[in-house]
Amino acid sequence: MAPRHVLVPLDGSPLSDRALVHALETYDCRTTVLNVVTPLDTSMSEGGILDADEDREESAEDRAETIIERGKRRAEEHGHTVETAVETGDPAETILEFAESTDVDHIVIGGHGGGRNGLVARLLGTVATTVVSEATMTVTVVRD
Repeated sequence: MAPRHVLVPLDGSPLSDRALVHALETYDCRTTVLNVVTPLDTSMSEGGILDADEDREESAEDRAETIIERGKRRAEEHGHTVETAVETGDPAETILEFAESTDVDHIVIGGHGGGRNGLVARLLGTVATTVVSEATMTVTVVRD
């Protein structure tokens, strides 16, 4: 059955761009692009020395808007319009929560490899692995 609402998480990487193109070329339905801003916490700062500040938050928000705008332009190039969203949180958890709360029935996500913990993580990347394993809807992973 063809999807009614596809979610494409965008992180600014070439693979997430390819995931969007795949979704636009494959499905003729409502499409939402989502960027997840990950809050800086002490475990992510340089040894916990740096605190999150307004400049960093503003920079992250600016980057998110740039990614979303690039996704909108890519959709227009393919003759489509997309809905857009920017959320803050853990990427995998936020993607899953967003999908559940907006009646998404298909997620198309770029898979990033390179992790060292387990074969699946190495093949897909940690965010894609979590989304694939926990999503209640169909997930398509786009790879190189």
